[in-house]
Amino acid sequence: MKKIAIIEDEPAIRENYMEMLSAQGYQVSGYSDRQSAERAFNDALPDLAIVDIGLGHEIDGGFLLCQTLRSLSKTLPIIFLTARDSEIDTVCGLRMGADDYLTKDISMAHLAARIGALFRRMEALEQPADINALLNRGPLTLDTQRMQVFWQQQIVDLTVTEFWMVHSLAQRPGHVKSRNELMSDAKIYVDDSTITSHVKRIRKKFIVLDAQFDCIDTVYGMGYRWEQV
Repeated sequence: MKKIAIIEDEPAIRENYMEMLSAQGYQVSGYSDRQSAERAFNDALPDLAIVDIGLGHEIDGGFLLCQTLRSLSKTLPIIFLTARDSEIDTVCGLRMGADDYLTKDISMAHLAARIGALFRRMEALEQPADINALLNRGPLTLDTQRMQVFWQQQIVDLTVTEFWMVHSLAQRPGHVKSRNELMSDAKIYVDDSTITSHVKRIRKKFIVLDAQFDCIDTVYGMGYRWEQV
């Protein structure tokens, strides 16, 4: 049974999510503040964490908790679930290592689907590599089974959403993908500015490994394309 931790300071909201996820067969633990969650995580980590940003008197307590979780595990799936929908908060959350950033107007069915997608990713990582699942584009290699991306044989630390966006672009080099197409392929439902933010973060992650990286081209007014090296 997968273990999910929910860190949410509003009791009614916390209990609502806990009840929904328990009904789906997950073992769920709830915490009202960062301190109690960190004490529990120092003893044992969950299989996935759902974190609000504002926790009690800590306006950015969820961000601090995310940093703690990432120091304890590089692979633990983390979802921000918050009422804060600004681009700045979204960018900060994803830069801190969260795998997904959702707002509280999301439906229960959609939340459950995103959780399931993250668990499938973790299960895929545990499977042996399958050569038939590899997509090679010059120095780029995508492993669609393990959901990993390599650039010049170095792993690129992408979130699930970022992986599927790179996969969408690299499938057809030179072909322009609109923001709506990228959103559909990545199975996310956000505005254009958030797609732009994702692309910027993806570029930065490649540039960390290769300062000369310039394969994601912006086609103004249309979208993005992968330029083959």
